[in-house]
Amino acid sequence: MSIDRYGLSRVVGEKGVLPQRARKLEPSLPCREAELLIDVESLNIDAASFKQIKDDVGADPARIAARVQEIVRERGKMQNPVTGSGGMLIGRVKEIGPKHPAWGELQPGDRIATLVSLSLTPLVIDEVKAVHPSIDRVDIRGHAILFATGLYAKLPTDMPDMLALAALDVAGAPALVARWLRPGMTVAVLGSGKSGALCLAQARRSLKGQGRLLALDISEQALDTLKGIGLCDVGLKVDATQAVDTMEIVSRATEGALCDLVINCASVGNTEMASILSAKDGGTVVFFSMATSFTAAALGAEGVGKDVTMVVGSGYVPGHADFTLELLRSEPALRRLFETRYV
Repeated sequence: MSIDRYGLSRVVGEKGVLPQRARKLEPSLPCREAELLIDVESLNIDAASFKQIKDDVGADPARIAARVQEIVRERGKMQNPVTGSGGMLIGRVKEIGPKHPAWGELQPGDRIATLVSLSLTPLVIDEVKAVHPSIDRVDIRGHAILFATGLYAKLPTDMPDMLALAALDVAGAPALVARWLRPGMTVAVLGSGKSGALCLAQARRSLKGQGRLLALDISEQALDTLKGIGLCDVGLKVDATQAVDTMEIVSRATEGALCDLVINCASVGNTEMASILSAKDGGTVVFFSMATSFTAAALGAEGVGKDVTMVVGSGYVPGHADFTLELLRSEPALRRLFETRYV
């Protein structure tokens, strides 16, 4: 028999369905030959998912914990049934299957962060130890299984775990900015959270002093913080669920030219059209937000006759983990911001 690289044998009752699309996974032990077993310490839940849970059950940590446990019991993974998104985890390697690619590279006891979504990661929660609503983190005791194709990063020794985790959680975002941005562009980043701040820092670096960088957010305080540490040229207070209003604000800020590149890192839904309308014809919109409705984006752009390239930010770019950690190391103001917010 061939090696089960994708974890198909862990899917319950849906033949040929990949784990991310599956309704339920089987997370039971023992660890199989092409799997990596992890003793889990913390779940860093996707921002859109965590916000939906808080909106649904309230900000009480006990109720958030109960909802997370309910989802994991029902699905065998942490995949929010409303947003469809997951997050990532950190923990210690407990066992390595002899046919897993990490055999000989990792050792039991090594501390790692997974770089694939919790929405495809078999998971058991034995106990919720703490909930940290301000940083979308849940500390647990439990185990998870990483398939042969599952990406991971060894936790660095030169920064606190939570700092590394905050950056690794959205490591694909700044790497995508580096791929799509060119000096001279007018660039807008929507959202001032982890991915937004990293994207702004990388955009500042990639622009090389040529072009213009706009930060868009509903929080004026967040925008003042970003501008105060030099991560943007202009901070624009917008409600991105109001597409036409957002477009008009961006248009005024760019003297009618709009943006060459728009990066959507919003943690709320219904921001697709604000992003599309803020881009000039022939421009590019990168949707990194897991709150994005790609149907709304595609049909919305068609409906307004907008000729833009739309990119799905999958979260994976080769080398993205090292790329993002090095960005954090080399940008002191960005690192201080992350330390203040997420550690």
